Amino acid sequence: MSRYLLSSGSDFEKQIGYSRAVVDGEWVFVSGTTGFDYDTMTISDDILEQTEQCFKNIEAALKKAEAELNDIVRVLYILPNVDDFQKCWPILNNYLGEIRPAATMISAGLADARMKIEIEVTARKHLIK
Repeated sequence: MSRYLLSSGSDFEKQIGYSRAVVDGEWVFVSGTTGFDYDTMTISDDILEQTEQCFKNIEAALKKAEAELNDIVRVLYILPNVDDFQKCWPILNNYLGEIRPAATMISAGLADARMKIEIEVTARKHLIK
């Protein structure tokens, strides 16, 4: 089994010392992912736009790992404002409604006050596609 690290190119990864994802055999561990657009290093003020961007970033990491959203088995949502969570449900359902991974939501402060949501996923690559 091979183990390798994936980067999104985010400055945060270099500054803090972590990988966007770690692939270990058939498992893909995607770090907590926020709504930053890593190409421009900008972030929207809108919780829904941030949530959409989180999934774009997660999809990009999974693609580099030769996996996809359908491979997600676990998801963790972290929001500083618990009242924002229900607003996100339609987007979460759009991306994961058919996949239905095991899920947890916690309310906690995030590293940057502009961040309104952070999403972490674990995926297991299908061996036969």
